[in-house]
Amino acid sequence: MTEKHNTPDGLVIVDKPSGFTSHDVVAKMRGIARTRRVGHAGTLDPMATGVLVLGVERATKLLGHLALTEKEYLGTIRLGQTTLTDDAEGEITGSRDASKVTREAIDAGIAELSGDIMQVPSKVSAIKIKGVRSYKRAREGEDFEIPARPVTVSSFAVYDVRDAVADDGTPVLDLVVSVTCSSGTYIRALARDLGAGLGVGGHLTALRRTRVGPYKLDGARTLDQLQQELTVMPVADAAGAAFPRWDVDTKRARLLTNGVRLEMPEEYTGAGAVAVFDAEGRLLALVEEHKGKAKSLAVFG
Repeated sequence: MTEKHNTPDGLVIVDKPSGFTSHDVVAKMRGIARTRRVGHAGTLDPMATGVLVLGVERATKLLGHLALTEKEYLGTIRLGQTTLTDDAEGEITGSRDASKVTREAIDAGIAELSGDIMQVPSKVSAIKIKGVRSYKRAREGEDFEIPARPVTVSSFAVYDVRDAVADDGTPVLDLVVSVTCSSGTYIRALARDLGAGLGVGGHLTALRRTRVGPYKLDGARTLDQLQQELTVMPVADAAGAAFPRWDVDTKRARLLTNGVRLEMPEEYTGAGAVAVFDAEGRLLALVEEHKGKAKSLAVFG
C-alpha cells in the first residue's frame, strides 16, 4: 500500500526567484505539496523576484476573490537605454548619454507618473489584444497598439541615483526606486515612460515585489525553504485575514451548507466577499450580499 499524503489547504506566500515564471513556481509547488490543486494570484515577470501568492487545495477557491489590489515594489531603472521589452530581458534598441539628467528633472518626471495616470502596457506583456497575447503579436513582428488604461501610482520615490557606464560605453544613470501601485500597473512601463519623458530612454534592470495586498515579504518563503518545510497559512486563517467575517450559529450553518440563501445583516451590504464561519470557527463559505441575501461565491463546509 502507498502511504496517503495529506496536503494542507491554505495559502503559500512564495519569495519567487528570478528566472522563474509564475507557472514555473506553480509547477514546483505541485511537486512540493504533492497535489495538482495549486494556483497563483497575480503573475510576476520572470525577471522579477518577491511575493507571489499561491493557493493549495481548497484555498485555490479563494484566489479569484482576494483583494490584492495594492502592490509594492523595489526596483532599479536605467536611464539612457531602451530595450525591446522595457526591461533587461530584451535586446537594447537605443542608447543615449544620460549623465546630464538632473535630479530635479528626474523628480519632475516621477511626479508626472504619480497618482491616477493612463498607462500603455509594454508590448511584450500578457495582455490580450483581440484574443491574442500581446507578447505573441510582438514576437511575430506585428505592428499593433495597446490602448492606455487607468492605473494608480500612489507612491513613486527615488532612493539613490548612481552614475554608471553601459556595456556599449554609454554613460547612464541607475535609479533605485520604490513604487506602491494598483494591480495592473507595469513597473517596466513606468521605467520606459520616465526615460522617454527625460529624452534619454529608460528600462527596468531589477525588480522585487515586497507586498501584495496584506501579504508581505517577511512572511514569504523561498522554494528551497518550502521544500524543507511546507509553510501554509490555513484556509480559514487566510479567509479571516482577507475578508470581513460573519459568524453564524449551528442552525444557520446547516441551512447555508444545504444551499439556502440566508438573510445577511445590513453591515455586510456592499462589502463584497464575506467569509462565513460556523460556531466552531470552521470556514463554511465565501458569500456576497445580493438583494439582502447571501449569494455563494465558494463553498468550503
